[in-house]
Amino acid sequence: MTIKALSLAFAMAISPLASAAGDESVITVYKSPSCGCCGDWVKHLEANDFEVAVRETNNLNPIKMEAGLTSALASCHTAFVDGYVIEGHVPANDIRRLIEQAPKAKGLTVPGMPAGSPGMEMGNRQDAYQVLLFNDEGQTRVFADYP
Repeated sequence: MTIKALSLAFAMAISPLASAAGDESVITVYKSPSCGCCGDWVKHLEANDFEVAVRETNNLNPIKMEAGLTSALASCHTAFVDGYVIEGHVPANDIRRLIEQAPKAKGLTVPGMPAGSPGMEMGNRQDAYQVLLFNDEGQTRVFADYP
């Protein structure tokens, strides 16, 4: 089997759309097994009453590509809930608002890894950041501003 065929088989085996399709209320999080901030973000979700299914992988690129994420929208982990993509350190309250409002969108992202965002707590340090709503074309609008 060629490397390309193996990569395709791997991507299909861990397809976020296939694995999340059975239970719409669970947030399925794809993260690196060695990333502490991703684990802290999962704890943030659980502390805010989300049910979380964690899928660890050392290669998030196929998942991000399948989710339609551009490098400008990317962060360290990718999640899926109720048909939406959640990229990076998005606060739980914004995910709830997204699900409740159900806008026509691909999902939410906090690009990069801003200090003070959920999972990226660093004492009193609080970087200003935005949660962006994005569509299939990668177009964005501000969904929330912090602080």
